[in-house]
Amino acid sequence: MILHRGRLIDHIQLRARDFPATAKFYRAVLGALDCPLLADDDWHIACDELWIDALGEDESEATHVHLAFQANDQEAVKRFYQAGLAAGGRDNGGPGIRSYHPGYYAAFLFDPDGNNVEAVFQGPAPRSVASVEIDIGE
Repeated sequence: MILHRGRLIDHIQLRARDFPATAKFYRAVLGALDCPLLADDDWHIACDELWIDALGEDESEATHVHLAFQANDQEAVKRFYQAGLAAGGRDNGGPGIRSYHPGYYAAFLFDPDGNNVEAVFQGPAPRSVASVEIDIGE
């Protein structure tokens, strides 16, 4: 079976009720996955297509979504899980093989706002490119 994965999502934005706690969690789990932060200040952080910011004054609810980060191997999934727990995440399924398809190795955490955050290694599979490059002209 061949899976085709395209570039369906341009970006994901999460709104955090307690931004310092949420930022601490994402700095830890993204660092464990070797994803460099593109922005990191008192009101937002960003890595790749993920943007996280504080709730505005007129907003009362944080976002609640499931999102999954790609991991390079099973060890990265384990690092993600341990870093997330140490940074205030709550367990939602420790590292291990899942029955979704052969080779699916994942771990799940709830972030401080209750989002279900996953790191997954889909098994060894060659990719046509490591990442999509977009030249925005600057």
